[in-house]
Amino acid sequence: MINKFDIIIKNGTIIDGTGKDGFKADIGITEEKITTIGNLSSKKAKKVINASEKIISPGFIDIHSHTDTELFVNSYAEGKLRQGITSEISGNCGTTPFPLRGKDIDKFRNKFHKRYGIKTHWKDIEDYFLSLEDNGTAVNYASLIGHGNLRTAVVGKNDVQPTTKQMNKMKDIIAEYMQVGTLGLSTGLEYAPGSYAKTEELIELSKVVSKYNGIYTTHMRNESDTVIEAIEEAIEICKKAEVSLEISHLKARNKNNWHKVDIFLDLIQKEIDNGLPILADRYPYNAYSTGLSAFLPLWSRQGSDDDIIDRLKNDKLFKKIANYTKDKFKDIGGTHRVVISYCSKDGNKKYEGKSIKENAILANKDPIDFTRELLINDKLNTEIVGFAMDENNLKKILSTPFINLCTDASARAPYGKLSAGKPHPRGFGSFPRMLGKYVREEKIIDLSDAIRKMTSQPAKKMQLKNRGELKEKYFADIVIFDPKTVIDKATYTKPRKYPEGINYVIVNGGIALENGIRSNKTFGKILRHKV
Repeated sequence: MINKFDIIIKNGTIIDGTGKDGFKADIGITEEKITTIGNLSSKKAKKVINASEKIISPGFIDIHSHTDTELFVNSYAEGKLRQGITSEISGNCGTTPFPLRGKDIDKFRNKFHKRYGIKTHWKDIEDYFLSLEDNGTAVNYASLIGHGNLRTAVVGKNDVQPTTKQMNKMKDIIAEYMQVGTLGLSTGLEYAPGSYAKTEELIELSKVVSKYNGIYTTHMRNESDTVIEAIEEAIEICKKAEVSLEISHLKARNKNNWHKVDIFLDLIQKEIDNGLPILADRYPYNAYSTGLSAFLPLWSRQGSDDDIIDRLKNDKLFKKIANYTKDKFKDIGGTHRVVISYCSKDGNKKYEGKSIKENAILANKDPIDFTRELLINDKLNTEIVGFAMDENNLKKILSTPFINLCTDASARAPYGKLSAGKPHPRGFGSFPRMLGKYVREEKIIDLSDAIRKMTSQPAKKMQLKNRGELKEKYFADIVIFDPKTVIDKATYTKPRKYPEGINYVIVNGGIALENGIRSNKTFGKILRHKV
């Protein structure tokens, strides 16, 4: 046994991530890894952490994250780190900052520089990973390839089907990216241009992912009226491509669909029982977040932003658009249930934190006209929070064994350039909320099983080697928290508040957070898929 460690964590209760009950033991860390678990009372270390009356857990894994370029703005990822998150899986919902081709390279670089004052140079995943490594990251980072960006680079942004040559090109890029280290393919089938892909296209692309033992994650075509059909399509892709499937942020939106949750949970469980490799994820809130442009019909979202804005400005076309948007507002229960969370232009910041209904009244406009004018003026960059889900359904989903926990959010901060807007509180509170509200207070699931869904289960799904459990020779990604006090503090009106009860966060053996004080060092790594 080693006589001296870099860190010893003593006197705490270990919940190792496997779902087993907690037990008393000490943990010895040497460099990046856990080297000993046992009685270390006679051993010495450079740093001793007393975890008395605390839980020692594997670092939490955010299996559905949207952190990517934000790390170049602020590498500390505090909105995530302070939740106990030590690893993020990004590139979800079909969106990644790669591949970039043609005019899109300059568009992306100019937009990013204008917003953050930072110059970028990558166009493919390898350069992106290298840039991120040079920049540094407080948390471990892995990424999928976004089908929407892949399709844009090869096929374009219009509602057309790929030629044989274009299909082969997309397959070649996926194969190249899998060999570089991406985890697999993600789709955002409610968003253009991913929505224009037919099932057969997704099956063929996923076959390449399967060849490299990767994963297919999907924001399905629909999470409301045709949610069952959307799940059936995802299952079909899983079967025919023989690919591992992760269903993103599983939910039933809008009251008329709430009864479908039991149906689709049974449907997915049946396929799992038949041997299909399916898991799903969910954040612990009953509101979702997306762009306001999602309230426009798909046909109107073709092409460039300028093309979409031109359609909004066209009175004849807007009559057709308005009918669709009215129905979408009706489905969610009214414009009071759609809250503006972010506007890109300073002149529109006054709308943030208020519903479409409130803003329309203040502007003395019809809600549809207000929506139209805001999208045009804000150049489609407006984001919303939509209150569309049921709390009882949320509890059912969170307590289901095949569900992983996630934030579905990017890394933000309450200071600096990542402090704009009033984003969904999930980016600051998801994991502590699960532990505090739903485990301790609501008791929908026991603590060991909740931690399993936050650690080993997502680690195994994403094939993160030697992570997700507290085990000798595993990387020392560790969270120490107080089970009596851990809780989220972020709200919809004040979303940028850090949680309470997370005492220590250790990433690859480095103490990233100690009793509320964040390290100025970054200990995260790029986690590349091994083929």
